Amino acid sequence: MRNLSFCILAVMFISSCNSNIVQSEYQSLKDGVWDKDNVLEFSVETNDTVQPHNIFINVRNDTKYPYSNLFIIAAMTTPEGEVTKDTLEYAMALPDGTWLGKGSGSVKENKLWYKEDIVFGSSGVYTIEVSHAMRKNGSVTGIIGLEGITDVGIEVTKNNP
Repeated sequence: MRNLSFCILAVMFISSCNSNIVQSEYQSLKDGVWDKDNVLEFSVETNDTVQPHNIFINVRNDTKYPYSNLFIIAAMTTPEGEVTKDTLEYAMALPDGTWLGKGSGSVKENKLWYKEDIVFGSSGVYTIEVSHAMRKNGSVTGIIGLEGITDVGIEVTKNNP
């Protein structure tokens, strides 16, 4: 009986640690290559129009990633069809080449800020589209197959004061 009580308390404690996460979702990229025309789409359904939230774009990269930064185009569409589009730049490595992010081994996970303290204006499904906007210096055309990005995801959390 004591062991059962301990197990129940342990499960409750562990499940309460991530109570601020509303949604966490990843999409894997085939062969660790992000095609420039591959727009990743995520749906976030919410009924909370009061609490502020944070939205992150999570990127996993491996050692094949040849750059120290990452340009992303992110668009969020409201349930009413209004679109907000942003071009974002994130550092992926230090100047000495040391990868940023968490993880051991060859894969690093970067939790990148997208929206901070956003209050969803209405209930319903919000759509977030994410694509890369990488280009070589002096080139107008984008990189067709961006190597070294294995997974891209979003995470939505409640922002508790």
